[in-house]
Amino acid sequence: MIDLLVAGGGPAGLATALYGAKAGLEVVVVERRQGVIDKACGEGMMPHTLAHLAHLGVSVQGRPLRGISYLDGDRRVDATFRAGTGLGVRRTVLHAAMRAAADAAGVRFVHGNVGAVSQDSSSVRAGELRARYLAAADGLHSPLRRSLGLERSSPGPRRWGIRRHVQIAPWTDSVEVHWAPGAEAYVTPVADDCVGIAILSSTRGGFDAHLDEFPALGHRVDGHGHGPDRAAGPLRQRASSRTANRVMLVGDAAGYIDALTGEGMGLAFGGAKLLVGCIVAGRPGEYDGEWRRETRRYRMLTAALVKAGVHARIRARIVPAATALPAVFATAVNQLAY
Repeated sequence: MIDLLVAGGGPAGLATALYGAKAGLEVVVVERRQGVIDKACGEGMMPHTLAHLAHLGVSVQGRPLRGISYLDGDRRVDATFRAGTGLGVRRTVLHAAMRAAADAAGVRFVHGNVGAVSQDSSSVRAGELRARYLAAADGLHSPLRRSLGLERSSPGPRRWGIRRHVQIAPWTDSVEVHWAPGAEAYVTPVADDCVGIAILSSTRGGFDAHLDEFPALGHRVDGHGHGPDRAAGPLRQRASSRTANRVMLVGDAAGYIDALTGEGMGLAFGGAKLLVGCIVAGRPGEYDGEWRRETRRYRMLTAALVKAGVHARIRARIVPAATALPAVFATAVNQLAY
């Protein structure tokens, strides 16, 4: 019988597999997609996210990031990471590096769908595979979360994201967050000749239509080649619990508020570490409580920013307030960067 079955071979699933292998568990990952996996992603990694990768022996190439900048018209405020540098990394580069590390660690991969899951007091079964535990890392719209009855409705503002890679030399060494009345645009340097632009908005639509909301940014990248657009959403997803007996949710499947603070990857890697730690300690039932404690700071700050952003008058004051109180802005950024 397998120790840990992981449903989903994206970064969250691979981090779970790597932490499991590092702990001496026999791990099998089931993934329906083949090859390197891409998806809509801001692609900026905080210092503590890089610390997870270093601990797992994963080395990736990208562009160093010194902090976060907020921009709104002529206003700009910068916050530098105090815990070291971050890194802008193409999602495909990250996935390839993590997959290579998992292969080297002896993780076994099965191509296909997990399908229906059943469990008893000692194991979980998915098709012909039987394991002591199953980690559901099957994404934002997790079928396993839904099938296990863990999905909750997500009231409040609905937001979507769309990303494009533009072939242009980076002009910044920070993640730039450009604010408009109904959207934000995140500019992340990911290579010497490429920046990723991810736009989050409360309305759906094509990339070019959304980019029109940011005339200065649009003018800067006008005429430069770009890759295909990738979209995701709605972003807010809720789960009643991260555990259902021997099945545990990790990554976006565990619940997601918004990409506004750029913490998706860090939350996924941190959750993977907690999940495996609970398994090794023989206390899987404690995983949900530990996840809640670990993510509390992120959830409170992100939910507050998203809620404030719904109201036009409050939203218009976010960047001016950050500009007027740069020390407070820097503290908030670094609360999430650690």
